[in-house]
Amino acid sequence: MPELEHFLPRYAAEPPQETAPYGRWAERLGAAFTTAVGELEPDPEEPAEADGIGEVGELVWYPDRTWHGRTFVPVSTRTSTGLEAYGYVRYVPAGDEPSSEPRALEGDAQVTGELAENNPDWKIDLCESVVGSWRGDGDVAAMTLVWGRPLVSGAAHAVAELDGIVVDRCPIREGRFTLLAPDDFHGDTLEVAVLTASGEELARESLYEDDDEG
Repeated sequence: MPELEHFLPRYAAEPPQETAPYGRWAERLGAAFTTAVGELEPDPEEPAEADGIGEVGELVWYPDRTWHGRTFVPVSTRTSTGLEAYGYVRYVPAGDEPSSEPRALEGDAQVTGELAENNPDWKIDLCESVVGSWRGDGDVAAMTLVWGRPLVSGAAHAVAELDGIVVDRCPIREGRFTLLAPDDFHGDTLEVAVLTASGEELARESLYEDDDEG
């Protein structure tokens, strides 16, 4: 195997461990996220936010990922004013003791008026948030939580690539996936691809808009 040009934190996060939240646990997570949405202020320069953020609707949960002692559970929802609120809830997972429970729940939220149904050229609907950093050989990578859903049929896996190197992967569960990978490292940026069960690539998206686009 050829030597890699840079050290990279590949597969740094634990693979998804839990099923989608339900019952009282979903209520706890949902309350943390709803609180975060309620703290957002509309952007006066964004026409889509002219009517305010609105009330959150039904929450859609994405697979969990655990990294650096915290579990991240991404979530998205539509609001009553037609925006998409998205983010995650992070917490310290329960310990090994039978009475131990998850603690330090904290929600993080953003909103956007850019919706998948208004962008027919999208092949993958993506959200992302930087959740930490990793110091490498001469540069610092932005450890980035990426979650979304393929908008093409037949996708079974999602992978994150940095400079052509796979740095994370996740099975697609109920049409959704979550990745946690280094980004913006030595000038290289993340791309996300979705694959069939046999490994055939169906679609690929960058986390960054093409500079040549208007």
